[in-house]
Amino acid sequence: MDWMRAIDGYCERVGPEYWSEPVNAITNAAFVIAAIVMWLRVQRSEARAELGLARLLCGVLALIGLGSYLFHTHATLWSAVADTTPIALYVLLYIYVANRAYWGMPWYWAIGATTLFFPFAYMTLPLFERLPVLGVSAGYLPVPTLIALYAVALRQRLPEVARGLAICVGILMVSLTMRSVDIPICGVLPLGTHFLWHILNAIMLGGMIEVYRRHVQAQQG
Repeated sequence: MDWMRAIDGYCERVGPEYWSEPVNAITNAAFVIAAIVMWLRVQRSEARAELGLARLLCGVLALIGLGSYLFHTHATLWSAVADTTPIALYVLLYIYVANRAYWGMPWYWAIGATTLFFPFAYMTLPLFERLPVLGVSAGYLPVPTLIALYAVALRQRLPEVARGLAICVGILMVSLTMRSVDIPICGVLPLGTHFLWHILNAIMLGGMIEVYRRHVQAQQG
């Protein structure tokens, strides 16, 4: 496997140079800012002793920014792995958090339920690949689908959590749209729209941590 193989998949990139995607690279700071903001909110929470997993999510959120920065500067296969690995870790960690905090599962059941995301993604991916426009982001679409299912399922049990998750789904769908139309509208907007995927995703991922923080805070109250 050629780990140094160049990858050019974004409108803004016009060459192999390190700063060929300056806006896509710099906007990854949004993830780090969101991580810092949420870290401070968690630390100031009265329930901070119960929010160890929230702090872990904040750390992974910062790593998402770093990994994406590496990808949009180096644009190689190894940096693509650095980009996607923290995202996958965040998704799996939050599913575990949701199973523990929102459904009250013991840790072993929560881990088992988290692993079900893999067959869920595998089964739904072919359907998402057929979608117009959003099909290019099919690999990400199982995530908002699962969050939406959790929101619906929790609407009676935890209405505030369900509302927060639903809002995050809305933000994520707009974010995925910006990711998906980056190449199609490149001729009209040479900068592309991928940078909006970074900004909106940072807001959404930080928001998911906030939903969890508020839930734990309410439980403690």
